[in-house]
Amino acid sequence: MFKTKLSEFRASPEFYTSKLADRHIGAIAALILISLLSSLSGTPLNHTIANCWEGFVWGLADPVIGLDCLVGIIAIGLLSSMFVRGAAIAGCFVLAAILGIVIHLFQQNFPGAEMAIAISTIIFSTMLMMPNQPNFVVLALMGISAGLFQGYTVAESIIGAGTIPLIAYIVGMTLTLFAVAMSARQIGTAMGMGEINRTLPWKITIAGFALCAIGIVFLSNSTI
Repeated sequence: MFKTKLSEFRASPEFYTSKLADRHIGAIAALILISLLSSLSGTPLNHTIANCWEGFVWGLADPVIGLDCLVGIIAIGLLSSMFVRGAAIAGCFVLAAILGIVIHLFQQNFPGAEMAIAISTIIFSTMLMMPNQPNFVVLALMGISAGLFQGYTVAESIIGAGTIPLIAYIVGMTLTLFAVAMSARQIGTAMGMGEINRTLPWKITIAGFALCAIGIVFLSNSTI
């Protein structure tokens, strides 16, 4: 009888959703570890991108190497899980990041970009700890704003790259941003963040505190 119930549980959609969420959690934890190790090892911000392959690889890596950028992506991905059409929020964020790169390449000035990223991370993390759902439009607009500044910041590393390597860089960065945001969204969905009258999962609360603390650290460093 016990084996029968166990087989039924393993065959249920909830079991596969939980297993998928665990894999996403493991992947994001690995990305955070990579980001921390990169920060400690002093990975150079300015890259020499000579060809298409280098552009693609650095595009994949840059959103992960910058811990301040990574935690912002995770936070907005978790927040997007509160809405049925939350994937649109992540999509707006990614498109805005591409636009931010283009703005930087046209030598338009965004003062205080790093400070803006830290502030947006703190706001997103605070929203994670609030039991009430934020407004969809407000969150989408904030995601666009955060994406613009993130794209503007990472573009500092590719000034002077050729057209084809630049396109490859944008493709790689888009893949990483979308993969991380959608993985975080899947985690939030598995934890019931989109349910009506939800109770705030304690794991999400802890994640909100941790992401907020990281944002505060980067904000204090950017104002020094």
